[in-house]
Amino acid sequence: MANVTRYDPFDVYVEPFDNLFRGFFRPVRTDNADAAVQIKIDVKEDDKAYTIHAEIPGVKKEDIHVTVDGNQVSLAAEIKRDSETREGEKLLRSERYYGKTYRSFTLGSDVDDATAEAKYSDGVLELKLPKKAASNAKRLEIR
Repeated sequence: MANVTRYDPFDVYVEPFDNLFRGFFRPVRTDNADAAVQIKIDVKEDDKAYTIHAEIPGVKKEDIHVTVDGNQVSLAAEIKRDSETREGEKLLRSERYYGKTYRSFTLGSDVDDATAEAKYSDGVLELKLPKKAASNAKRLEIR
């Protein structure tokens, strides 16, 4: 049986010319419209709680909002531009992102939001989300 592979005419993989032609025929973007800060997370779990580390650099802790609803966790952050203009200075190019970013994900079990903790330090948000005690299932007698 023959192997079938997808051919990409823009994926030139000849060792000496790999970087030379990569992106040569594709359009080049100079604006920064899609360069939103992405919240990158690490999720750890033990038998009692979830520990989440989220990278949100360049944000004040007052501008971070965390919402826990059952087993769904939502993170939102607003990156603000400090508008400081000095006399005789002109901005030639700005590649830094300013705006809002959002991330939502679902955990394996419900979170006890009454005892959840959040701490923000050095651009990393740490969430300690204890698991809700599992309710005992009750068996119903059929009459």
